[in-house]
Amino acid sequence: MALSKRDRDRLAGVDPRLVRLFEAVGKDPTVSFVITEGLRSKARQAELVRSGASTTFQSRHLDGRAVDVAVKVDGKVTWQFAAYREFAKTVKKHAADLDIKITWGGDWRTFKDGPHFQVT
Repeated sequence: MALSKRDRDRLAGVDPRLVRLFEAVGKDPTVSFVITEGLRSKARQAELVRSGASTTFQSRHLDGRAVDVAVKVDGKVTWQFAAYREFAKTVKKHAADLDIKITWGGDWRTFKDGPHFQVT
């Protein structure tokens, strides 16, 4: 599955390393996903903190160093953490192959964020 125009639009302003990484992941036939968010405004970040979807006003999304995804299983978006754990294995493999250092939000000790990937 190659990235769609919508996915590419959502990667506008994102760190080129993440763009390169998710282009590679998008070609991997073992996973299916969409990009939900990349570069984020301060107003959008404040909205997410207010709603409880984020806990910080200093997100790496603010400078384009983070991407959120929605994983698809059988063609439908899922929010089951296990699906993101499996997807993260694929992303990490491609990141290692491309020598791109990333952090997955699902590895955080608090506020596990399965859809979140950022360059470190």
